[in-house]
Parts: sequence; structure tokens; C-alpha cells
Amino acid sequence: MAAENSAINKKSSSSSGKGARLSLILALVIGFGSWPFYVAIQPEKPKLCGSDGGPPVTSSRIRLRDGRFLAYSESGVDKELAKYKIVFCHAFASSRLHGLQPSPDLVEELGVYMVGYDRAGYGESDPNPRRSPKSEALDIQELADALKLGSRFYLIGISLGGHAVWGSIKYIPGRLAGAALLAPVVNYRWPGFPKNLITEAYNKQHLGDQWALRIAYYAPWLFNWWMNQSWLPTSTVISGKVHLPNRWDSQVRDQALSNGMAQKRFQLATQQGIHESCYRDMMVTFGKWEFDPMDLLEPPFPVHLWQGDEDGLVPVTLQRFIASRLKWIEYHELSMTGHYLPTVPGLGDVVLKTLLVSS
Repeated sequence: MAAENSAINKKSSSSSGKGARLSLILALVIGFGSWPFYVAIQPEKPKLCGSDGGPPVTSSRIRLRDGRFLAYSESGVDKELAKYKIVFCHAFASSRLHGLQPSPDLVEELGVYMVGYDRAGYGESDPNPRRSPKSEALDIQELADALKLGSRFYLIGISLGGHAVWGSIKYIPGRLAGAALLAPVVNYRWPGFPKNLITEAYNKQHLGDQWALRIAYYAPWLFNWWMNQSWLPTSTVISGKVHLPNRWDSQVRDQALSNGMAQKRFQLATQQGIHESCYRDMMVTFGKWEFDPMDLLEPPFPVHLWQGDEDGLVPVTLQRFIASRLKWIEYHELSMTGHYLPTVPGLGDVVLKTLLVSS
């Protein structure tokens, strides 16, 4: 065992060394570069909602302690009559308007109040250049306090919005009555993953996606430029060309592209600027974390995780490992299912019943 740990540590050191060398090379390139190149890597300033020249404010918003505005959208039964109160953390390139999609009859029957919010920089919420899993958790806590959701509430994170749930389990566990993760995006550099498992999953990605994740981790200051250059391969997720092995996922994406819904959703999500919404999301999720979710202790509430076995964005092998490591997670693997879980017919009802009634 000691030998194995030593070997793993050596591999980790080697990885860190490669990352440091990459950062050094890039820094030298910048150092020997020109002022125009320095200007080129700087992101455009976000166009804040309600500011001169910025998008209009159309949603309900609260003001956070640091002065930022956080936009939200309520649905379900009246908050004062609700038996259950749920906060939704939306997915990548999405907004407060896109949540779980349970049937109205079930929502009424169970007495569920739901609130989705624009994570910082998305939709009509002000950007937060210091965004992190911890800041996401604290934003959720402030939203719950402002809306008077009570001492405890439920939390559901979808896809890349899962990092807000991991952050909440870590930093505000006393406020949660239960949590659900739907195909949560995984950071390939969480220390708890075995090297061979990570390498295998990482190498199955498109070359452009591999490089985008490297830049997000080792050189986030260069990420804006990297995502906007066209002479080197970059993220297929942003371009909408990522391979989706599941038939339902492909149909959902093709339909959304053909009817204009994908463009409308993306425009709403990024209306203040793509850097502080989508790019910041990637830098936070795939960057350096203050903690490893696989080191989390069992929280005093149920946690459920749903994952499709044909997910083309989040490797099921990594999700299985997380579930095996964190025995307190109730893991639900869905056969012949992909990544877009909120669109799977009937799954929204299953999630609500499992989280609220069966737990």
C-alpha cells in the first residue's frame, strides 16, 4: 500500500510539474509578446443589467451583502402555503427559467414551492469575478434568507450547476433539508480520483475539450483568449458540436437548434457577456477547488445523484466512483439515458418524489 501511495504521489507530482511547466511557457510567451496581445487576452467588460447600454431588468432581484444583484424566478404553490421549498441551480449556458420540469399536478399535490436563480454573471444576476463553489453556496444562503424560506430548504443542481450543490454541502450544510444532483459535471483534477480512471476518461474527450480544461486549470488568465481564438482546437461544448452518444440527447439538441430555442436560451444566459457567465463557469468548475468533494463527511440530510449511463458530457465511470467513495449518496443510474435529464419524460416527478417523500 505504501508503495502504491508513493507511486500515486509521484504521478501527481509529475502532473503538477507538467502544469507548472505549461504555465511557465505560456507566461514566457506573454512576456515576450506585444501590448496588443496583452489587450487581446483581456475579456470585454460585462454589460450589467439596468446600466447604460446594458440589458433591461425584467426579473425579481435581491441585493446581496456585497452589493451584487441576484435574479430569481418563482414557481409552484404559494410560498406561504408550501410544505416543501426548493432552490434550483441551473446548468451551463442556462438561467433561472430552466429547472426540473415536474408535472404541475404533482407540484400542487405535494405542496412544492420552487425558485430558480441566475447564478452570478448569468441572465440578470450581476457578475462575481471572485466566484467559487463557496461563493455560490453563500449566494444561495442569502437568497433563501431574503425570500424567507426558513431554516432549511431543498437544493437541486443540474449539470454544471452541481458545483453549487457540492459547495453548499461543504459550506452551508445546516441550511439544507436535502439535496439532489442531476448529471453533475465532474472536475477531472479532484485528488480523490484514481489516476488511471481519470486518464482513461479524460483521453476520451475531444482534443479541444481537453485543452480547454487544461487552460481553465493551469492558466485561467488566458482562458478568454483561448476560447475565442480559431487556430487551435477548443471546446466543442461551447460550439455546440460535442458528440452526444445518446439518441434522446441528440434529438433534444437538434430540435432546440432548429426551432431557435437553443439560441434564445443562450442569448438570455450570456446577455451580460459570455466571459462572466459561461467562461467563468468553466474556470470555477474545472479550476482549483478549496476542497475535494470526495473528502466530504456525511451531511445531516439525504443526498441523491442521478446519472445516465450514456452521458456524453459526464463520464459515468467517474460518477460511479464518486458514489462508491461517498457511501451516503443515494446513486440512481439510468439505463440508456444521456445528459439532459430534466428533459427525460417523467423524471422530474421521480426526482421530486424521491427527494421529498421517499428520503
